[in-house]
Amino acid sequence: MSRISDRLIHLSRCKGVTRRIIQHILALDSELKQIYSLTAEQLIQIYQFSERKAHLLYNSLHNPSLIEQIKRDKTQCSIITILDHEYPSVLRMINDPPFVLYALGDHRLLNYSPSLSVIGTRKPTREAWDKTKLMIQPLIEEGWVIVSGMARGIDTYAHKITIEGSGKTIAVLGSGFHHIYPMENQALFTKIRKTGIVLSEYPPSMPASKHHFPERNRIISGLAFGTLVIEATEKSGTLITVDQALDQGREVYALPGSPLVAQTKGCHRMIQEGAKLVTGAASILEDWEAQGEYFTLIK
Repeated sequence: MSRISDRLIHLSRCKGVTRRIIQHILALDSELKQIYSLTAEQLIQIYQFSERKAHLLYNSLHNPSLIEQIKRDKTQCSIITILDHEYPSVLRMINDPPFVLYALGDHRLLNYSPSLSVIGTRKPTREAWDKTKLMIQPLIEEGWVIVSGMARGIDTYAHKITIEGSGKTIAVLGSGFHHIYPMENQALFTKIRKTGIVLSEYPPSMPASKHHFPERNRIISGLAFGTLVIEATEKSGTLITVDQALDQGREVYALPGSPLVAQTKGCHRMIQEGAKLVTGAASILEDWEAQGEYFTLIK
């Protein structure tokens, strides 16, 4: 591994390595050179790793098949590290940014403004498509990029409406590119990679796992000026993304609805707790006019 970004990709793929461990190693070995010359015993001594973790790391660092797999992955997709120029600058500013991103599509969208993340329940109401279109169509016409997670329901609606409107969209996955989830969105995945960009912090061969989805949500909110919730139940996983958006200093918007419908109760709770009530795109556009210059400065 010759370049530091290549070594970072390799380290991120080693068994037992987490983002916290990568931070720990970088603090003591900023060029990621020393670590390749250390024995397992030295890894224990220098980094205070357990014996099991040290041997896992040592074996992975010196596993030629892993290096060959990374080389093959590079021929199938782009691999962008936090050290690279094209890495989204807004993600560098969030807590716990991904060190490595796998990408398929138009890289220019990674540092494009304005952008809005659009999220919500996987079990939307019959009105949800029209509600989503009402909110984002004017933004698409103004050139906004729409960010979502390609999950069932609202995410899928947001991507499809954007593509139908000839807009640009970013999909952030909770799996690698060889394991599209849900499977019925394979065609949507193909369309997005051709007209927008698909991102994942998971290697192409990594299948979806339950904990991946709340984890990837920090990327969805982190890429955008604000997060818009179309529909959400009171205990929706959408609330995780909202919390992350607030922690990142992003705007949060929620669409109200009938109190008789379970899919709107989460939105009402968000509004009670400080999310901005919106019934159209005008409020979002006004906020961008007022605050967009500051957001652009951090990009």
